[in-house]
Amino acid sequence: MLAVIDVGNTHTVIGLYRGDKLLDNWRISTATERTRDEYIILLQEFLRSLGSDRCEVGGMMISCVVPPVLNELLGLARKYFHFRPLVVGPGIKTGLPILLDNPREVGADRIVNAVAAYQKYRRAMIIIDFGTATTFDCVSAKGEYLGGVIAPGMHISMEALCQRASKLPRVELVRPREVVGKNTVQCMQSGVVYGYLSLVEGLIERIRGELGHDLLVVATGGLARVVEKETGAIDEVDDLLTLEGLKYLYNLNSNK
Repeated sequence: MLAVIDVGNTHTVIGLYRGDKLLDNWRISTATERTRDEYIILLQEFLRSLGSDRCEVGGMMISCVVPPVLNELLGLARKYFHFRPLVVGPGIKTGLPILLDNPREVGADRIVNAVAAYQKYRRAMIIIDFGTATTFDCVSAKGEYLGGVIAPGMHISMEALCQRASKLPRVELVRPREVVGKNTVQCMQSGVVYGYLSLVEGLIERIRGELGHDLLVVATGGLARVVEKETGAIDEVDDLLTLEGLKYLYNLNSNK
């Protein structure tokens, strides 16, 4: 059994594979104070729900953008599984040339998504990950990572608005019926939701204008399906893209 772990700034997603089959996956909060001993309790509960135990886990692949969490996960693997997991980063084979000024700067999650999307769709594309930040990653038809865009996520935008404007309340992130709001709550919802949709659609069009219009747009991340319902600019939503990418990279690097 293979455990794949994607640690983002807000959430951590854990998946368990047996061969090519994803048995299940779980989303938990990313907590820098969580210890390796707490992680094993969580993992054992997840395994128990599948009728399994930790003795069946023979490998682990990690993508992490939060260094303190990575240290605990490495300790988890050493203490409880007695192996060193594979970690997305320098030295890992991806099969994806990274055409950037400094390839080491690219977030692990962005590389994983790009690898997974190209393996699945095999064409030029934009991969949008709606997480804490919203990232746009561009891959050529030849399977080259060309670069991308990083924008504040929708929740970050709302939090910043509430924190920096003391009279504005926190509001639910839902689409108002009209763009022009008739009260403060509607005005804020319109600004964040419609403004964010315009950001997404506008960046897609600008990227297409720069790289060419024949680009598939693939979305993933926590808000992907929410955004996809409100715009026709997204071609595919793939909730499991990062987990599939981690499984692919594990197979590529473990000689299995």
